[in-house]
Amino acid sequence: MEKKDFILSYTSKLKKLLDNVDVNAISEIIDLLEETQKKKGVIYVLGNGGSSGTASHMANDLNVGLKRRNIRTFNVVSLADNSPVITAISNDIGYDNIFYMQLLEVLKPEDIIIAISCSGNSPNITKAIDYAKTVGSKVVGCTGFDGGELRQKSDICFHVDTPKGEYGLVEDMHMILDHVIYSYFIALGTK
Repeated sequence: MEKKDFILSYTSKLKKLLDNVDVNAISEIIDLLEETQKKKGVIYVLGNGGSSGTASHMANDLNVGLKRRNIRTFNVVSLADNSPVITAISNDIGYDNIFYMQLLEVLKPEDIIIAISCSGNSPNITKAIDYAKTVGSKVVGCTGFDGGELRQKSDICFHVDTPKGEYGLVEDMHMILDHVIYSYFIALGTK
């Protein structure tokens, strides 16, 4: 395949996904973030691989990015950011526990989980969201492909409907979700 043809094909797929974005899901996520702030809850963001980078970026944007502009003060924590904690849990009791153990006996009903997973089936993600459900916390899923367990178990799901394996497109859309939400609050400009 020619480089230019590939680039045009990829950007065409991305444009189609943008044209079909789930505006209702994004609006519901914004409402839940505002509700969580009013209840003084914590927003925990988590993901693996590229999705962990999105989780970190989202935590940065929604926390310090808005606070330094005197717009919002969300309490956002990325559970993907502490490599000593992640490697200790992983080494001692298994990788499936890296998010669950960070939430155990800390997560409250007024808190929310934003779980980012292309497949929606990562065992460490599903274990964390299963725990969140027992606590009574809301779960926002960001998924791709068929959405997996995360899509089924989420209270709100931002789903990117793509063929299995289209990681780039799904991760692009998840990052765009972050920037849409962040930019909405910037435009709103109120604390």
